Amino acid sequence: YAGEDATDAWTAFHNDKGYVSKFMKALYIGDVEDWDQNETEIKKDFRKLRKYVEESGLMKVNPLFYVLHLLHILALEVLAYLVVWHWEGSMAAFFVAAVLLATAQAQAGWSQHDYGHMSVFPSHKMNHIFHHIVIGHIKAASSHWWNFRHFQHHAKPNVIKKDPDVDIAFLFLIGDYIPKSWGSKKLGFMPYNFQHSYFFFLGPPLLLPIYFHVENIFFVFKRRDYVDLLMTVTFFYKFFWLYGPYYGGWGAFGLYMFMRFLESHWFTWVTQMSHLPMRVEKEKEEDWFSLQLATTCNVDSSPFNDWFTGHLNFQIEHHLFPTMPRHNLGKIAPLVKSLCKKHNLPYRCSPLFTAFGDIVRMLKKSGEIWYDAYYHG
Repeated sequence: YAGEDATDAWTAFHNDKGYVSKFMKALYIGDVEDWDQNETEIKKDFRKLRKYVEESGLMKVNPLFYVLHLLHILALEVLAYLVVWHWEGSMAAFFVAAVLLATAQAQAGWSQHDYGHMSVFPSHKMNHIFHHIVIGHIKAASSHWWNFRHFQHHAKPNVIKKDPDVDIAFLFLIGDYIPKSWGSKKLGFMPYNFQHSYFFFLGPPLLLPIYFHVENIFFVFKRRDYVDLLMTVTFFYKFFWLYGPYYGGWGAFGLYMFMRFLESHWFTWVTQMSHLPMRVEKEKEEDWFSLQLATTCNVDSSPFNDWFTGHLNFQIEHHLFPTMPRHNLGKIAPLVKSLCKKHNLPYRCSPLFTAFGDIVRMLKKSGEIWYDAYYHG
């Protein structure tokens, strides 16, 4: 946000503004004269909505929700082990346990997301501790790696060179600008006009089992983040201690990778359905509200969809209010829709499988743009 008004972004990310402000003294340069004269109607209306959110208690947590969510993750893990124990490490138990463990891992992914966004405890310290426990010990990933990637994404979703989640041109070209630019410059080594087909082989199956493992390991060792490394080690010690006696070392490793393979499909489709079909562009220096609505979309709400997606089906509201407890996101959605209608901004919401299909349709369209620019531009 260098050179921009980052007021709404800063407000959105920090629920303890007094505490965070202490760290800003060293960054102080001076005051901008008449900064409030550039406050547009959209900014004014969104800041009123933000004030209503804070005053109406929508930032307050229902502790029981998160307790039950964590307990159901642990119950799935216990059930997976009991299946293997009861059937004495049979192949049928292997596959049933993998499904149960993949479900636990997917749900733990949504759980760590809550702690990472400081939306569970009022204390920064407690959120960080539980984030380390859930993403490290339960999921075998780095807390700091997740923060490093995810907050860049939230600050500038789908903005080229600022959102790491759209920096995937070595395999896929997304949006309109990137494929046109690459095609006109004769760049790229993949047959991008077929990317909507090879996505099924290189996207969901490999994102977690291959790419995220490599990136996690590289990040932890490059930064010498030994705390995150230790948490990851505790996961693997527990996993091989539980399943090694039944399947051996390589069998337990196979169970782990198959679990990740299943989880990766779940994770990829859910996390990409809300952003990839939307605009992917260079920096436009838009206000917070307009940026999030242009790059984010929702999926219809239902008890199953809410559970299956970890309430990321309310991606618009989550991006506008990232520290809001997710069980409250649906409550603010009607007011967000009204504000969009007032300012003639699109509020996109689709059925779950339509949203999944939008990913493939976007890849096909972007591939065709690249092909035309490359061969006919």
